Amino acid sequence: MTTRRRFLSSLLATAATVPAFRNGAVAHALRTARGTEGRSPGAVAQDEDFWLEIQRAFDIDRGMINLNNGGVAPSPRVVNDAFRRYLDVSNQAPSITMWAWLEPEIEAVRRRLAVAFGCDPEEMAITRNASEALEIVQLGIPLERGDEVLTTTQDYPRMITTWKQRERRDGIVLKQLPFPVPPSSMGDLASRFERAITPKTKVIHVCHITNLTGQIFPIRDICRMARARGIEAIVDGAHAFAHFPFTRDDLDCDYYGTSLHKWLTAPIGTGFLYVRREKIEKIWPMMAAPPDMNANIRKFEEIGTHPAANHNAIAEALNFYEAIGPERKAARLRFLRDRWAKRLEKVPGVKVLTAYDPAMSCGLASFTPAALDVAKVGAYLYDKHKIIVTPIVHPEFNCIRVTPNVYTTLGDIDRFADTMEDVLKKGLPAA
Repeated sequence: MTTRRRFLSSLLATAATVPAFRNGAVAHALRTARGTEGRSPGAVAQDEDFWLEIQRAFDIDRGMINLNNGGVAPSPRVVNDAFRRYLDVSNQAPSITMWAWLEPEIEAVRRRLAVAFGCDPEEMAITRNASEALEIVQLGIPLERGDEVLTTTQDYPRMITTWKQRERRDGIVLKQLPFPVPPSSMGDLASRFERAITPKTKVIHVCHITNLTGQIFPIRDICRMARARGIEAIVDGAHAFAHFPFTRDDLDCDYYGTSLHKWLTAPIGTGFLYVRREKIEKIWPMMAAPPDMNANIRKFEEIGTHPAANHNAIAEALNFYEAIGPERKAARLRFLRDRWAKRLEKVPGVKVLTAYDPAMSCGLASFTPAALDVAKVGAYLYDKHKIIVTPIVHPEFNCIRVTPNVYTTLGDIDRFADTMEDVLKKGLPAA
């Protein structure tokens, strides 16, 4: 009889000469990081020799400049290798190799994510994205007709749509608060929520960092303010985790949902939901679970048949991220942002909508391209220069969002800035 160990050993031995099975990227990143000991993250952020080694860990088409890593980001080679390896094992006899062998390894991934986020593993559910994580809480939290939910006009459209469905279905009331971009201070953001609270307010739904301009919110202040008033606070961390360093205790939140295929560069279709232990039992899962799972965080993972490869490969993404170092990564992303933003803001008519204060932003930033049509600018940049950005049309402003990642080179940033400066000064060419 072929045992699991013998089968896996033979599979890996057969593939030992295939580059896809070599796992040297993380070790290489660790060796590279050790060379920075004693240097500040800000100094390392400008060390192109260091970042060249990180860039080499990605297999991407350098004929394109991808500045939309905020939507979904490519994974480094080591993550893709692990993902393919798990798929190969799954495909042998899925009812055994996937369900019985690989699926239980989700517990090791759960423990790793819990350590990284700073919570108990029994408070960590692994989901397919931030939308699923947040909708579990949005649709599962008990609310009655007339109860109010506070959020902003710049929260993620899918989450706003979810609350509006509950308005139609359950008669709750959604209130959306505007705020300037950039705001005057973190205190101003917190006070806007505080002033909007009424006796009917039951939930505050807030982005840790917005997807439009990269505005970071004072989450700890908002969560504590809500808790003191008996209000539930749900934090949308889709763009925050592995973008800049923090832990659960820095936020003091009860609910937190994020995607891992953005800034962690995990496989597409991965995310997590954190629910504080004492809150788990009262949240209904989006897909049914038996009563004996009422207080079990795993009830939120009852989604039917799904691939194990996606969530198992999260571990390699965590290894890669931790090898770089959270502080170094955040400093690099801010360095790249400043390089293009401080050039373009000098062009008449351009406004950078993202604060430079590191407490208020990181690598995601947006700007208004003077009077130019943002959709046409985005199309021109890609069609003529193969530069990918994110045009945003919002009722309060139109802008171009720029989100580099650790594989982005200074040449990529400079080419984008050169091209954008030219467009801003000369206008878009006639069609």
